[in-house]
Amino acid sequence: MAKDNKYLGTAPVGPLLFKLAVPTIAAQIINMLYNVVDRIYIGHMDEVGDLALTGVGVCLPIILIVSAFSALVSSGGAPRASIYMGQGDNSGAEKTLGTCFLMQLIISAVLTAVLLVWSEPLLLAFGASGNTIGYSTDYMSVYAIGTVFVQLTLGLNGFITAQGFAKTGMLTVTIGAVCNILLDPLFIYAFDMGVRGAALATVISQAVSCIWVLSFLLGKKTLLRLRRQNMRLSRQYLLPCIALGLAPFVMQGSESVISVCFNASLLRYGGDVAVGAMTILTSVMQFALMPLQGLAQGSQPIISYNYGAGNTSRVKKTFFILLGVSLCYSTLLWGCVMLFPRAFAGMFASNAALADFAASALRIYCAVLLIFGVQIACQMTFVSLGKALCSVTVAVMRKFVLLLPLIYIMPALFGADKTRAVYAAEPVADLLAVSFTAVLFAVQFKKILKTMQRSNNDEQ
Repeated sequence: MAKDNKYLGTAPVGPLLFKLAVPTIAAQIINMLYNVVDRIYIGHMDEVGDLALTGVGVCLPIILIVSAFSALVSSGGAPRASIYMGQGDNSGAEKTLGTCFLMQLIISAVLTAVLLVWSEPLLLAFGASGNTIGYSTDYMSVYAIGTVFVQLTLGLNGFITAQGFAKTGMLTVTIGAVCNILLDPLFIYAFDMGVRGAALATVISQAVSCIWVLSFLLGKKTLLRLRRQNMRLSRQYLLPCIALGLAPFVMQGSESVISVCFNASLLRYGGDVAVGAMTILTSVMQFALMPLQGLAQGSQPIISYNYGAGNTSRVKKTFFILLGVSLCYSTLLWGCVMLFPRAFAGMFASNAALADFAASALRIYCAVLLIFGVQIACQMTFVSLGKALCSVTVAVMRKFVLLLPLIYIMPALFGADKTRAVYAAEPVADLLAVSFTAVLFAVQFKKILKTMQRSNNDEQ
């Protein structure tokens, strides 16, 4: 690849999006394997697999919080860096990178201390029961040690992709995922470490990925280099990144809050089996939606660069291609889930009763998945354009305004089967959220394009 990224503004949009999206999609899927592979191995442990899976599933809200904090800085920083590069300001892009790196180190230190000191009360509050708390604390006590590796790997890899090095970004998570897949059975079964072994495999794998990311950003191939003089908390660069990163932070962080509320309600109405099924549902959804998120992230450098360069037509064309492909994928995925729910559930559970229960719940939980491509495409485009307020608004609307109350309202409205009513909160919230997002985006995107066009006319 040439030592510039001007091709983002000149190459044909369709092939370029494909070129950037394929490795990004692969990276997203492989990244998800860290936790999914853990759950697959744990769910098939002899005798205790179902309880161990439920216990590790309760750790998911905490893992999501760790990921959300990496998104707070990096998901705002990477688009800002792309916009700077589109404006021809590589110095501003490198200062953004240095600022985000330092902030992530500070966040990692705080999160590690919190998790090591207060993991057990947090896990109990997040839905662990007397039967599962032992597995939860075993996993989290090891996972917490690797917080810094998770933060830096997830956070800094976005800056690699933002430069157009999508294949390098894919290699970041491929290396770690391969390590995890190889180490999981070794630590879980051969060394008889159980859930602690799964957590240790994840930590080691993330450490390997972290070394790879830092080596690249400190090396000669990168366009944006991590430099010591740029590692400072500059308000000029930090605050815009945080403002823009609030939407991904809210989206991922709210998943933690929502997971806690789901677990608490399901534990009340359906017991450990219902909570275990929720672990399977969220695992299936996260893994299945990774290609959508990877596609959206692949579009980010193109949209951000051309927005910074004032190229209206390429911004518009990239969005509509992203929207069309996202809708096709979400519709195909919805069809597969509706037709073969037992196959998806069976990936994570050897207990037939748990798998059957989860398969039934999966059809309810994913009822309107076919339109979710609209949500992902619009959300990422808002972020790519640097529109922090709009991106935060749609994230808050879906999770806090709609889904959170519905978790408690639905069982009251449909009391015949309160457990399944809790699962039904997800599709009802998604239907309303996608409708809201589509209307807001249609209005705001039109204004953004008009503003860009006027700016181009003034310059001429």
